[in-house]
Amino acid sequence: MKDDFPLFVHWYKTLDWILSAVENFPRKARFSLASRLADTALDTVELIVEAIYTRERLHILDKINLYMEKQRVLFRIAHDRRYISTRQYEHISRAIDEAGRMTGGWRKQTLEKNQ
Repeated sequence: MKDDFPLFVHWYKTLDWILSAVENFPRKARFSLASRLADTALDTVELIVEAIYTRERLHILDKINLYMEKQRVLFRIAHDRRYISTRQYEHISRAIDEAGRMTGGWRKQTLEKNQ
């Protein structure tokens, strides 16, 4: 059933990319920035699953958007500190933006159904 939700499919692939990327962070950043990025990305997928299986999902979708915004900032820091390349930063920025658009569309659809 989860595979029927484009946001889940997209974020699952994005999560795999994020987990692979943070494994290559320098040791000094693994327990701070890398773990924060991994944890936030994992929390995001958990929230997506919660949103799939509940009717009251607006607050969950808002939280998903918040987590994505946090990841944007954290990846910007990772890029500024040169833990990821510009090409990687562009890739993850596009992926997070796409997930944000999907979340916004789902939120709009949920609002319309509730009216």
